[in-house]
Amino acid sequence: MDDVVVVRAGSGPEVLLVHGGAGPRTTWGALSALADRWTLAQVHRRGYPPSPAPQAGQDYEVDARDLAPLLAGRPHLVAHSYGVLAALLAAAAAPGSVRSLTLIEPPLTYLVPGDGDVARLEHLGDTVLTHGMDTDPADLREFLHLAGASVDDGPLPHQVVAGVRRAHGARLPSQGRPRLGLIRRARIPVLIASGGHAAAHERICDALATTLGGERTVHMGAGHYVAAAPGFTDRLATFLRTSENNNP
Repeated sequence: MDDVVVVRAGSGPEVLLVHGGAGPRTTWGALSALADRWTLAQVHRRGYPPSPAPQAGQDYEVDARDLAPLLAGRPHLVAHSYGVLAALLAAAAAPGSVRSLTLIEPPLTYLVPGDGDVARLEHLGDTVLTHGMDTDPADLREFLHLAGASVDDGPLPHQVVAGVRRAHGARLPSQGRPRLGLIRRARIPVLIASGGHAAAHERICDALATTLGGERTVHMGAGHYVAAAPGFTDRLATFLRTSENNNP
């Protein structure tokens, strides 16, 4: 089968969860309590079993096409990191099919031109996705730290190496230009979240919240994996409930 796999748990309105470079369990495990009120639908992007492998590397444009039929039931859409690009592309293509958007630390570096920290993040991301494990070791570790990987001065853990190899050759986030104006004009409720661990991520999220007219929240304690940070689950639950009431 060529379709991506979606694993659902819980009951109630659907919350479609789109992970980034890490898999669904790592990214969304802390949200399990929401299944008492919502149907949590975890998308496994191509390359993340049990979904099939991509034909030519990770690609947010392919991911967006995979998401399109999953929006038929008008879910709340929650996306993290690289997965935000696909979520925004899919939402812009069919704004009426998304009940709300929660966007966590996206790599939309073009929103903050001329900022040194943001330019450094873009450079590191493009370099690692282009060169994989052949990236300069210092640059690779700096990027992995910003991307939430648990690394120290020793050999890189097996799962981290596997993640770098999976990302190698991906479509570069710096090339993505989602049609944000369409999303804002559709008045989709938007929540932008970050983890307070890196200036570049904070400035990108600030700019995205301004561009989309969205709510802004910061939850420290889990680095790039903001969904696991203290207080985030409650904040998301409040946002989802408000979106249900105001955007039925």
